[in-house]
This record gives sequence, structure tokens and C-alpha cells, in this order.
Amino acid sequence: TGKSESSKTGPVPDPIFTPITLPAGFADYWYQGKAELCTYDVVQERYGEIRQAEQVNIFVTEDFSKSKQVKLDDSGKAGSDRIPVLKLNALRRFETGIYDYSLMQSIFTPTSGMPTLKTTATIQDWCGHVFMQTNLMPDGYRARIFSYFENEGDQDLTLPLVTLEDELWASIRLNPAAIKTGKTKLIPSAFYSRLRHKAVQAEEVEITLDTKEKESLLNIQYTSIPRTLQIRFESSFPYKILGWEESNEGKLASKGTLKASRKSAYWGEHDNIHAPLRDSLLLNQRR
Repeated sequence: TGKSESSKTGPVPDPIFTPITLPAGFADYWYQGKAELCTYDVVQERYGEIRQAEQVNIFVTEDFSKSKQVKLDDSGKAGSDRIPVLKLNALRRFETGIYDYSLMQSIFTPTSGMPTLKTTATIQDWCGHVFMQTNLMPDGYRARIFSYFENEGDQDLTLPLVTLEDELWASIRLNPAAIKTGKTKLIPSAFYSRLRHKAVQAEEVEITLDTKEKESLLNIQYTSIPRTLQIRFESSFPYKILGWEESNEGKLASKGTLKASRKSAYWGEHDNIHAPLRDSLLLNQRR
């Protein structure tokens, strides 16, 4: 299966892009064998009502395969196929009446400023689940959608090579000053398109960056669809995400506020004795 998937995915293009300058201290913060774990209190709209939710953002650097678009097993043998990425795993959970929702997405963004190589997103509830994946291709992005809804699944789409809304979270962490502002096009978030059952396509948008001494704000105002997103982050490195607010059709869709953060090699903290570490992240302690 590995060869089959690789042949469908590659080769990855080398599009014209402006290399970004990573901030001083980047290596000391991101290349010490630890991930950054942040938890957020979230209010989430679903079915016309506001729910209490919780989100965990996990940022970590990885060595990625440029051709296969998967994490490398042996970086030392990869040669030119190795490409460093900043990965974001975002997990959001909330309840709707008797049943639960679980959302997760992964975004793999090269630290060079090259377009995001891959994203995946899944939405699960008691009715079923939906999965979406995008891969960078020579002619744009390939998007595949698998769903239990008849009118959504299964789809295999080609999207233009424009910025993904979901990659802006990593772009902030790499260098927010390098984000292109003004009128442009974005492919909206996978959480938005799948929860709202919207067609996946490039949309017109205007991006502004409001920089202040301690906190800055990235504003994303869509002009072709009724959607806005604001991301708050620290004005200085490491540009930690402090929160966000998104609206659809003029109504609140979700709002997140940072409640705890720590650096951790969490993949080794999986035994029962590590369970108390959850308290340091205030997990499962919603307002």
C-alpha cells in the first residue's frame, strides 16, 4: 500500500515561494526533543446552541518525506527527500445532548515557507464520521473526502495552489510577519467545510495583521462567504496562540481561550504514573 499511495501523492512540486526568516531562538525552542502542548477553553456552536468544549493544540517539529508526505522512519537515510516541518495536531471535544463530538486535524507545514504539504481532518460523532485529506501536488492540492453522508462521499478533488486557512496557525508560529496580507484567496478550514457541509474550494478573503506590544491579531475576513476568523497570539517569539474567535453568517461559531501550556516529550508519558500530568494542562476542567 505504501508504494501505491506514494505514486498517487508525488512528486511534490517546487513552487515559487518566498523563503521565510525564522526568528532567533527558533532552534532552541523547537529542536530540543519536546512538543508544545496548549489547552483551551472553547465555546462551540452546534445545532444552533452553544456548547462547552475543550481543545488541545500540539505543535512539534518533525522530519517529513517530501515524496510520500509521511513522517520519516529514518531521517539520516532520506537525503534530499527529507523536509523539516512544523506539525500541528489540534483536538477538540464537546457534547451535544446525549452524544459526543470529537474533532482532530493535523497540518504539516515546512519551516522553509514552502506551502503546506499535507493536512488531515476527521469529525466523529455517534452518527458516524467524516475524513478529509489534502496533499500538495504539481497542479495544486488533491483533496479527498470520505463521508457517511450520501451527497458528500466519496470525493477526489483538485484544488488550486493557494494558501490553506488551516496552515495559518503554523505560519504564525514560524514568522507572522511573513504572512501575506491584503486581498487573496484561501481554502477554508476543514472543520468549517465539514461541519457546515460546504463545498471545498478557494474563496476570496482579506487578511490583516494588527500588531501590538504584547498581543497581536490575525484577521481573516472572507468576502465570498459569510465567515470570519481572528487568531490572537503573542507579539514576540515563540508567538504562542492565545485564542481565537470565528463566526459564520454573523453568528459565533467557536471561541477559544488559552488556559495552560507546557513543553513535553508527551509520547513517552503514556503510563498510568503520568496521568497526574493532565492536571498541569487543566484537562477536562471546562468552565
